[in-house]
Amino acid sequence: MFHVPCSMLCVPCSMNMFKHLRRSFKDAVSGIIYTFRWELSFRIQLVVAALVLAAVFYFPLTNPERVVIIMLIGLVLILELANSVLERLIDLFRPSIDYIAKSVKDILAGAVLIAALMSVAVGIIVFWPYVKSLIK
Repeated sequence: MFHVPCSMLCVPCSMNMFKHLRRSFKDAVSGIIYTFRWELSFRIQLVVAALVLAAVFYFPLTNPERVVIIMLIGLVLILELANSVLERLIDLFRPSIDYIAKSVKDILAGAVLIAALMSVAVGIIVFWPYVKSLIK
């Protein structure tokens, strides 16, 4: 038989949904903390992201410039998290060194590298005029 979910107005269901949502956020934060503890590249990227975010609000960037920089920071961090997940899954199913497993890991790392280099290029384009006027 097909189950029709309750509406949000149903107090027991909305409370249960709130608990589920809170648990989901807690799990997500735990995953970020785990990655921060065990992945050096993620820690480096977070430090760089914090410095860039400070620069985003220090310099008088336009809103579109801010949005692009923040989205690129998010892209690099998300890709690094995905890379970490897939590396662990590969290690779980292919614990021995395997050409295919290694190539998948290398490709994932390459995706993170491309996103990081793209972010650096955009950052130079956006920040250079402001830095140049600061130097003069």
